[in-house]
Amino acid sequence: MEGSSKNGDNMLLQNYKLGRRLGFGASATVNLAEHVLTGLKVAIKIINKAQMRNMNMEQKVRREMKIGRLLVHPHVVRQYEVIETFTHIFIVMEYAEFGDLFEYVTLYKQNRFNEDEARSVFQQIIFGVEYIHRNMVVHRDLKLENLVLDSNYNVKITDFGFCNVMRDGHFLNARCGSPSYASPEILFGKLYAGPEVDVWSCGVILYALLCGKHPFDEGNISDFYRKIKHGIYNLPMSLPPGARDLIRRILVVDPTRRMTIPQICQHPWFKARLPCYLAVFPPSTNQLAKKIDEQILQKVIDKGFDKNQLIQSLLNRVQNKATVAYYLLLDHQYRNSSPYLKAEFQESGFNQIPLPRYMNYQEIGQRPEFPLERKWSLGLQFQANPHEIMTDVLKTLQELGVCWKKIGYYNMKCRWIPRIHATAMKPSNVVKFEVQLYKTREEKNLLDLQRVQGSQFLFLDLCAAIFAQLCVL
Repeated sequence: MEGSSKNGDNMLLQNYKLGRRLGFGASATVNLAEHVLTGLKVAIKIINKAQMRNMNMEQKVRREMKIGRLLVHPHVVRQYEVIETFTHIFIVMEYAEFGDLFEYVTLYKQNRFNEDEARSVFQQIIFGVEYIHRNMVVHRDLKLENLVLDSNYNVKITDFGFCNVMRDGHFLNARCGSPSYASPEILFGKLYAGPEVDVWSCGVILYALLCGKHPFDEGNISDFYRKIKHGIYNLPMSLPPGARDLIRRILVVDPTRRMTIPQICQHPWFKARLPCYLAVFPPSTNQLAKKIDEQILQKVIDKGFDKNQLIQSLLNRVQNKATVAYYLLLDHQYRNSSPYLKAEFQESGFNQIPLPRYMNYQEIGQRPEFPLERKWSLGLQFQANPHEIMTDVLKTLQELGVCWKKIGYYNMKCRWIPRIHATAMKPSNVVKFEVQLYKTREEKNLLDLQRVQGSQFLFLDLCAAIFAQLCVL
């Protein structure tokens, strides 16, 4: 933390023990630190105010801090607090243990991922970007170096230094970000709405994950810009057909013809093996503030904080020692557990993030006690062994004439044609769905059926038959 004032050091070190430097830039460094109260690791971005002002970056930094406070998503790096002194700004963020994706791919994956790994990473990136756009923010600097991996190898979008707020009817024109990932609109100074430039960057990222190089990074500078301007790149024949089609639809020079995030989410290659938690919109930041985890709350109270004051601070999104400790403990708990049974993704390292069980604190002043919010689960819960459950499920599917294809130890794609339509096989008569078995935090197994294609009514009839056969009705 070179050049910081003694007062700034003292103020920061009351709550954190600074460790080694993780990275640095023109006006900032990023250090590893330990949160004294919880013992958990964080990353602290230390910004020198004098250098920030000399480089005309104050507005940019303030915007980054404001947006960082807004965004709370499993695949966006969380900002825990901002500490400001006379000379420095300290932004306390989630620590990504395995560094950035560029470094990880280079050091451990021989410059590229296999198809399933690339798809898992890309799914996480896209839903993180979709969440950012839904909050009217455009990132504008998506690249492998700005995607980091936590202790469970989950992808997190970071570095919102070039981000901006989108407004309906207003266009942006700033030329920013890394040229290798920048869209033609940004590189050549054209107006853009916002989402389309992040989509282009996502296409470059997917290409890099699968091919081990950038699509346009060959030849001299003039060739580089010419290729981007005209959308000239090679798609290796070794690429899976679905990925080739998706990249071709994303890396389109005309932004009006370029795929959108919702269209990417509907692409068959993208949807394969999609974790169910990504298919559900996460709650907004305000909704999250109203839901409080009872176990984490008690852990913070045990450290000497008043219960009612802590609850009020969480509901009003006040930044203080108690709320920072709460969110650090909350993230740590759910980062280190998984709702999915250990299946094929265990080896590739990309585990999924669970949805926490919350308490709902409403009408605080009128309730001496705070009852636990009733928990709802979508699916069938079983106490039996997973192998026994799947054996019974497969037996039931066989008796009902359902065909299936195993895509994981506890995950199958299924197809069913009602007997009354078996002789006239039409697309409208075919019901396609997926079966997935999950592990809940209560150590129960949850069976989930999701319709992919076909009549909703036929699918509901089939579900009723399956449930009856499994003796749950």
